[in-house]
Amino acid sequence: MAKQKKQPRPKAETPKGFRDYFGAEVTQRTEMLRTIAGVYHRYGFEALETSAVETVEALGKFLPDVDRPNDGVFAWREDEDDGKGDWLALRYDLTAPLARVYAQYRNDLPTPYRRYAMGPVWRNEKPGPGRYRQFYQCDADTVGAASMAADAEICAMLADTLEEVGIPRGDYLIRINNRKVLNGVLEAMGLEDAEQHDAVLRTIDKFDKVGEDGVRALLGKGRLDASGAYIDGVGLSEAQADPVVAFLTSRGADSAATLANLRAAVGSSAMGAEGIDELEQIAGLLDAQGYGPDRIVIDPSVVRGLGYYTGPVYEAELTFDIFDDKGRKRQFGSVAGGGRYDDLVKRFTGQAVPATGVSIGVDRLLAALREKGRIKAVTHGPVVVTVMDRDRMADYQAMVAELRNAGLRAEVYLGNPKNFGNQLKYADRRHSPVAVIEGGDEKARGVVQVKDLILGAQIAESATLEEWKERPSQFEVPRGHLVAKVREILASHGIGQD
Repeated sequence: MAKQKKQPRPKAETPKGFRDYFGAEVTQRTEMLRTIAGVYHRYGFEALETSAVETVEALGKFLPDVDRPNDGVFAWREDEDDGKGDWLALRYDLTAPLARVYAQYRNDLPTPYRRYAMGPVWRNEKPGPGRYRQFYQCDADTVGAASMAADAEICAMLADTLEEVGIPRGDYLIRINNRKVLNGVLEAMGLEDAEQHDAVLRTIDKFDKVGEDGVRALLGKGRLDASGAYIDGVGLSEAQADPVVAFLTSRGADSAATLANLRAAVGSSAMGAEGIDELEQIAGLLDAQGYGPDRIVIDPSVVRGLGYYTGPVYEAELTFDIFDDKGRKRQFGSVAGGGRYDDLVKRFTGQAVPATGVSIGVDRLLAALREKGRIKAVTHGPVVVTVMDRDRMADYQAMVAELRNAGLRAEVYLGNPKNFGNQLKYADRRHSPVAVIEGGDEKARGVVQVKDLILGAQIAESATLEEWKERPSQFEVPRGHLVAKVREILASHGIGQD
């Protein structure tokens, strides 16, 4: 009998482009989602959860730089007997599923329908530093409102959201543009080829990265990128590229000046003029609410990469500097974006349904707050009740139940209690602020030892022997005072009760 071949062990590693999130990161994200949801709810938006999986047909082809619906997404075909099952895919954003939901339930939903959604999305794209194939988004959209007031409201809400999570004025800027204005510029220059039109959009979207000269080169023959690779250009002549560059650089000293420059750029294009009128309406509505140019500005360089935008588009950029891995100063960049997509629901119904919305990149926003020191890198773990006598586990469980019932986060040590030092090492790895100790002697005397682990670590790091004696970090209290003493220690370190 042939010897059975031993199966190789699987590698314990995450797939390329994905990552795992541990306690502190998950907690921080949860808190941020709660804060963002609070702002959205205050503005009157209702929560919606959709499936992570949609049909490829429903998702459509809207990702930038892809040629087929299955490009850029994780897709597979349903296994049907006839071999003709639907193609399914993980959603690449939360907007395309909303269009399907509204088309499917439109008779049961209010109009306008204002919803927010939060959750992971997936893109089958080349990963890079800080760029993952799975990431969290936090969206808010209004479906069924053609008024520019809906777009102005989204921008105002985005500003409020950034400030609510800890990004103060001066550290962010929301920039607004209109796809109709750009289309008007392309119309005025006679650019009718659909492929060239899309290529120009993608090139303009790189303006922040490559600057005016880089965009001009990419609109023409092409350019060398930072790695030395040659990037083919769109193939426009210099005369054709001029109005596009003029459009990109038309931001003036204020909204009125920018709008005047844009009117000159679009010439006689009716579509371009319509887009400028919409921007003027949005600017007026925001000004009436007190959202001035210190927070929200009109900026023609904003395009947005997704292909379904039809009108106003907006992007939230963090304006403070950070340092990259090589110590070079960089601006943090965009953390949110969105716009109007009046034709997305029409794909399902055949009827135009106006819609506009915004998406916040939660992971990038969290990274920004960490860079500014506005979010703790480490969260405090639970109070750890140590085990001095394994036969008295019921006593320790009673203690931890008392702490939990008082609203305190707590756990009993469940490892091997033989080595007490290992229990304290465990508490240290859990970032626990307090350890509770009750041996046989303490039990007989009706007391417990409560050890302040944070103070203990501070003393051990820098204190002399005399200082250590003057600042004890372990306290003996009556058993009935356990909860009160733990609360006192937590309060002394500014730790809230979970």
